[in-house]
Amino acid sequence: MITTKEKTYDIRDYKLLPEGSPYQLIKGELIMTPAPSPRHQIILGNIVEKVKQFTKDSGTTIFSPIDVYLGEENAFQPDMVFIQKDRGEIIKGDGIYGSPDLIVEILSPSSAYYDLKKKFNVYEKHGVREYWIVDPEMKGVDVFLLKADGNFELASKVYESGKVKSEIINGFEITLEEIFDVH
Repeated sequence: MITTKEKTYDIRDYKLLPEGSPYQLIKGELIMTPAPSPRHQIILGNIVEKVKQFTKDSGTTIFSPIDVYLGEENAFQPDMVFIQKDRGEIIKGDGIYGSPDLIVEILSPSSAYYDLKKKFNVYEKHGVREYWIVDPEMKGVDVFLLKADGNFELASKVYESGKVKSEIINGFEITLEEIFDVH
């Protein structure tokens, strides 16, 4: 990722970028995000397909690129978001304004720092209820849940084999084999 530290930007600046520009706005910094690898996209497709099948009547599943606006200094493009049907009003014509119920980020060498640190803190602060961090190298998923005190807590850590379960999407689970099947 390439950053721009000369000045602090806000959502008004971000919206002036040409559509499709490879940037995210993270705590006032414009961060260039390179295109993900084919493996990354296959893993994302595996997750999206299962979530969409399970949630077709209970909410909306959207995958990147989609802008998620959290405050004035953050415009993120998470790999996947899920928004429960009763909160659909946060979905607007030019992005999502507010916290999705579930966010999935798939780590890559260029994004890991932001996904694990800066974006993690912003998601927590803005009330994302469930956050999955998918690690293709370690073949695992960390699931964080927002607790009543406003802090994320590691709810589960599934590596090598097993099922990843969502608390937000009641009854949803996906095996690591389904997530990481890249054939």
